[in-house]
Amino acid sequence: MTRDLDVLTSWHADWRGLRVAVLGLSVTGFSVADTLTELGAEVLVLSESATEEYERLVPLIGAQLWIGDLGSVPEQLVEFAPEIVIASPGFAPAHPVIAWIRTQPIALWGDIELAWRVRDKVLRDDGTPAEWVLITGTNGKTTTTQLTATMLVAGGLRAAPCGNIGVPVLDAVRDPGGFDVLVVELSSHQLWYLGRSDPAGQPVPWAATCLNLADDHLVWHGSAEAYRDAKAVVYRNTRVACVYNKADAATQRMVEDADVIDGARAIGFGLGIPGPSDLGVVEGILADRAFLDDRHHSALELTTVADLAAHGLNAPHIVQNILAAAALSRSLGVEPTAIRTALDGFRLDAHRIEVVARSAGITWVDDSKATNPHAAQSSLRAFPGAIWVVGGDLKGVDLSELVAGAGATARAALVIGVDRTHLLEVFARHAPAVQVLEVVPGDTEEVMTRVVELAAGIAREGDTVLLAPAAASFDQFASYADRGHRFAEAVRQWIDQGRSSEQGSADDAGGTTPDAGS
Repeated sequence: MTRDLDVLTSWHADWRGLRVAVLGLSVTGFSVADTLTELGAEVLVLSESATEEYERLVPLIGAQLWIGDLGSVPEQLVEFAPEIVIASPGFAPAHPVIAWIRTQPIALWGDIELAWRVRDKVLRDDGTPAEWVLITGTNGKTTTTQLTATMLVAGGLRAAPCGNIGVPVLDAVRDPGGFDVLVVELSSHQLWYLGRSDPAGQPVPWAATCLNLADDHLVWHGSAEAYRDAKAVVYRNTRVACVYNKADAATQRMVEDADVIDGARAIGFGLGIPGPSDLGVVEGILADRAFLDDRHHSALELTTVADLAAHGLNAPHIVQNILAAAALSRSLGVEPTAIRTALDGFRLDAHRIEVVARSAGITWVDDSKATNPHAAQSSLRAFPGAIWVVGGDLKGVDLSELVAGAGATARAALVIGVDRTHLLEVFARHAPAVQVLEVVPGDTEEVMTRVVELAAGIAREGDTVLLAPAAASFDQFASYADRGHRFAEAVRQWIDQGRSSEQGSADDAGGTTPDAGS
């Protein structure tokens, strides 16, 4: 008999004996399997590979583990006859196993849907589960998630950043300490799965935001329209505040089209002067005109651009992230003084417009996390006239618009990546005045060494060398973090070599100077 899945909306529902297949055994996949076995479900985990730790732990928690080729539907999955399949976010809609599941009478969930259904495992003092705040966008998700959680904590709330940021939502839901608010970063992949969910599995967030929208993950989604539609799911069922980017019309349209709870407000953020129900910037002051009684005639000061600059937080796209986080936090009652306190102690993650060195009048900036054109554009606008390190795995994205726009302001471009054909053609066509130097692929260990050598050869005092690749890293590096780390290490080695040379010259000069006593 087929189970009625609509009744599975509580940790305390009867999950016993439910047959669930889990696709993928990363940190997300393991959190799903661990949760389900704790609930008493019968669980089969299928993965093409597994770390030694997970391979040991899966049987210990009471789940079955199958490791093998998932390029086609495994017979083990068919024989298991799952009632639900919960897929890790990496499984695209066109994946053969996902395509097969969608033709079967099998429910297809993501980890976020399961987490929402069991969110009442740990309750607040008033007997209700934690509120959810949802954050997505092509760029800035992680920074905004961290900022929001930091502001909420500064305001006296127990808050946890989770989701695509690296901590599975299911781990936060099951934390025995409990939280007042879960700040959930959502990728477009996770939102695609949420978009397929029945009402019983749809989150009803307190507040939500899509920070921006630009082409990304087009191969995974199949089209720009499908990517946009997935992102728009973030606003569905929002109860209090739909926060959108006033400079990005697509996010405003998402809010206008969203099926929200009656009474939910549209809250805009931007770098210009805010209108009523907006947050913005007035003469260097970040101001709130949304969450105060007399918002038509007054505003609340949150912080200043000068104060942000003292902490390296004044790049325009970071200011936008701060405004979005402040809007989400203010919707939950966090006072401006708490927001200022949070910002005073906040620091950006590594590889996010991180100044790795200043030497000989040259500033070296690691923004390896700029893995798509929109992010790279923000970096180029923050550092006009930079020597731009660009390229890598483009994921099917055309960089013509980026190069013709912000890219044309670069003083020079150093093109990396295994396949550089598209980028070289784009620069020749759209930015012929920009000096282009090609970094011919070698061993991974050599790429950034050569980048720094070339950059140092053309840089002059006052220049910035900016690693903002506008591409994924996997063609040459293990991750964007690996790429950024190798860049920073190559910069440090170049600086050390320069100092050694200077010291050697000084020593030579000292050897030819007559002794003062002779």
